[in-house]
Amino acid sequence: MRAVPAESRRPPRPPQPGEPLSRAATVRPRRNRRWAAALVAGALLPLPLAACGGSDSQDAEVNNGSGSAGSSGDVRATERQQVASGGTLRWAVDDAPTTFNVFQPDSTEATKQVAGAALPTLFTLDQRGRPQVDEDFLRSAEVTETEPRQTVVYKLNSKARWSDGRRLGAADFRAQWKALRGKNNAYWTARNAGYDRIKKVTKGEGADEVKVVFGKPYADWRSLFTPLYPKQAMSSPKAFNDGVRSALPAVAGPFRVVKTGKNRDRTVLERNPRWWGERAKLDRLVLTAVPRDEQPKALAKGKVDVADVSAAGAKRIAAANGLGGPGRPDTARNAKDAKKREAEREARKREARKQLGAAAARHLGRYEVRRALDPAYTQLTLNGAAGPLADERVRRAVARAIDRAELAEKALAGTGLPDKPLGSHLRMANQDGYQDNSGDFGSADVDSAQSLLADAGWKTGGLGGAGAEKAAKARAGHHDKKEKRADGGPAEPPGAAGSPEAGGRAPHRSEAEASVVRLTAAQIARVVDKPLGLSVSATAQRGAILEQAAHSSLASARQAGSERKLSRARAALETAGKVQATARELRLLAGDPASAVRSKNGKPLALRFVLPGGKASAQLRGTGKRIARMLNEVGIRTQIKEVPGESYFKDHIAAGDYDLALYSWPATAFPATEARPIFAKPRPASDGSLLVEQNYARVGTDRIDQLFEQAAGELDDGRHRELMQKADQRIWAVSGSLPLYQRPQLVAAKRNLVNVGAFGFSTPVYEDMGYRRS
Repeated sequence: MRAVPAESRRPPRPPQPGEPLSRAATVRPRRNRRWAAALVAGALLPLPLAACGGSDSQDAEVNNGSGSAGSSGDVRATERQQVASGGTLRWAVDDAPTTFNVFQPDSTEATKQVAGAALPTLFTLDQRGRPQVDEDFLRSAEVTETEPRQTVVYKLNSKARWSDGRRLGAADFRAQWKALRGKNNAYWTARNAGYDRIKKVTKGEGADEVKVVFGKPYADWRSLFTPLYPKQAMSSPKAFNDGVRSALPAVAGPFRVVKTGKNRDRTVLERNPRWWGERAKLDRLVLTAVPRDEQPKALAKGKVDVADVSAAGAKRIAAANGLGGPGRPDTARNAKDAKKREAEREARKREARKQLGAAAARHLGRYEVRRALDPAYTQLTLNGAAGPLADERVRRAVARAIDRAELAEKALAGTGLPDKPLGSHLRMANQDGYQDNSGDFGSADVDSAQSLLADAGWKTGGLGGAGAEKAAKARAGHHDKKEKRADGGPAEPPGAAGSPEAGGRAPHRSEAEASVVRLTAAQIARVVDKPLGLSVSATAQRGAILEQAAHSSLASARQAGSERKLSRARAALETAGKVQATARELRLLAGDPASAVRSKNGKPLALRFVLPGGKASAQLRGTGKRIARMLNEVGIRTQIKEVPGESYFKDHIAAGDYDLALYSWPATAFPATEARPIFAKPRPASDGSLLVEQNYARVGTDRIDQLFEQAAGELDDGRHRELMQKADQRIWAVSGSLPLYQRPQLVAAKRNLVNVGAFGFSTPVYEDMGYRRS
């Protein structure tokens, strides 16, 4: 899985004469802009870190002011008759397409969008992730035999033609199967899941029929041949690897690629004149490569028409439109109320112009935010290869110590979307077949966590050995001194000479400070990620002063409308937060240094928590810090380490250089196939290394593997679903990964753009996208 890819399909029934088009009828069969590697290559990859964020700040509130924003999708569904013909849609993408072959490992999101607009999609996904026949390409597709072998017959639409005039047919299916089945390593494929189960591909008995016979039963057969490439693109390793990097030999969709810009920063698609379906409303679709951190500027300058945004970005758009917090109605009860509401909006717009600048506010006021739950989720991964987490009891203790409901609520605050924790590794909350299988493993229970740790041998009582005993004696001695002093007279008043309040060195430290001082520097270094000041009161006071100063600077910067000052003020606020976290750390140690951290054989229970740096991952780091505080409560210390975002996955997650980590996976309509590598039991390789596939938690069981294999070959839908539920329950039990929440999908779109936005699971219908008739 590519922690982005994977997603949706299904065609709702066509509307009857005189019947208004429903949203379902408008968002018809075609590809979700993120179906990516998961659907196409059968491989899911961790989502780009820039895409892993929801709310950027705790006070970010989103109100798109444009009607309902359901968790299943928000595209401003509009009948084709109400969409004007013509125009250009500029769509911001994070990365330019390095290839037009979605089955190659280096394909990007833009690659998938090009394929969705220009190539055949046999099955699309509906709002609940259910695959549906795309009638532009298929009249039907069904399993016609199960014995002696599973056989699927595809009946193609007789109008379907490649742009070179040739009919879609068995030759295209056969070429794609041979390229992706995994028998020829000269093809640089991402994965061969599903294609490796096919025995042969032949012409069917009727015209425009293709027969596919499987060597092994395959439940997820609908995931295959989407997209379908012309045989020229798959006929040889050279054609597959290099022939479609900059052009497609033929297309069969509503659009065709006509130009790639210098450095491939712009990919231009125009109407395909040979398209037999509904004529595309847009003249052209331009995919513009804009790095994620530069997309807010592109929106503020009006350089793109559609772009993903963070919750903070959505808040800026709401402010530019004069909108308040989430849920504020735009309608008024009467004329007086309407006049008052309009005055309030104008006042907010004036404030936005001050804060954002007149030009930026004007441009941002032309957008609205469309929202849905993303077909992707954020998870906490526990590396069970070695160390304390190799013990299943410790992993389970971590799971029971974490309040996933609080994490979801914080991460999704202000998005206007459901903030429930996700209860499945294999299906999203708004996906067909979803069931919460978390059981006890998904709910916080500090007592259970402590019992599990004690059972695993991690006891309270400090770091163990002479160090702990010495610390305890020192603390007891300090109590005696304090009591004697209390008997002998009043404590030194605040502000007295030598006291901290007076700026001097206090001759007698507080109990908390004295307790911490008794811990050696080596002991402290073993349980925290950086040196801590030893004064609780001074550190807490410094944090409070820094926070007060930061808030003052933030207010001044907002009034001045200076982005540079805002950036500095936010950095100062973050520094204050770190100092306050240090104070809490000290207070915990001071409260009871002998039990602040659990230990075993003289070693503290300390875990390396690796998190990505950079602005784009601010929300992810916020979630990580909350997790660290929750683990502190049961005596598990975390050493948080921020690493560059570009090396986070390759050098740390894939390499196994971490104990705890946060990242996101895409959802998939076909988890039996595409989620299997994430949970497969690691196997030893011939060279002595460990083959983990995509199971970066490095824990699994033979039974989980068996359940995935059985589900992949089970053609009965009810039995297939039952097997997947059992697999998910066992994945929860091994506690190698904890799904936290389904990510938000926030998309900024020009107000008059329709049939485009936050698709959720639904497949975009590129030919229906356009501008509303005025």
